[in-house]
Amino acid sequence: MERLPDSGATQDDSAYNPGRLLDTLAERLGAKNDAALSRALEVAPPVLSKIRHGRLPVGATILLRMHEASAIPIRELRDLMGDRRSRMRMSPQEFRPKTAEQGDQPSPHN
Repeated sequence: MERLPDSGATQDDSAYNPGRLLDTLAERLGAKNDAALSRALEVAPPVLSKIRHGRLPVGATILLRMHEASAIPIRELRDLMGDRRSRMRMSPQEFRPKTAEQGDQPSPHN
């Protein structure tokens, strides 16, 4: 296994794997399963299930909760899940204000 520069991780550890992050957090917090981990992080159990199975990305809010509960630095949490980006960026659409047409109308996809 080839070591990656400045990360302490191996080539095999560098792939995106949020399960590794959740397993490390559970171990650090003494949680025996995802239900116990969800209680420690104060999130609904389906959130962790969706993260573990790659159906929901690890967002900033949950990442901060993980940091606050475990005292693991954000950078280390991101390394654990295989996130090697040097910066996190929001998409331009997240900055766009809602138009009057969008208002509080439900999405046609719901």
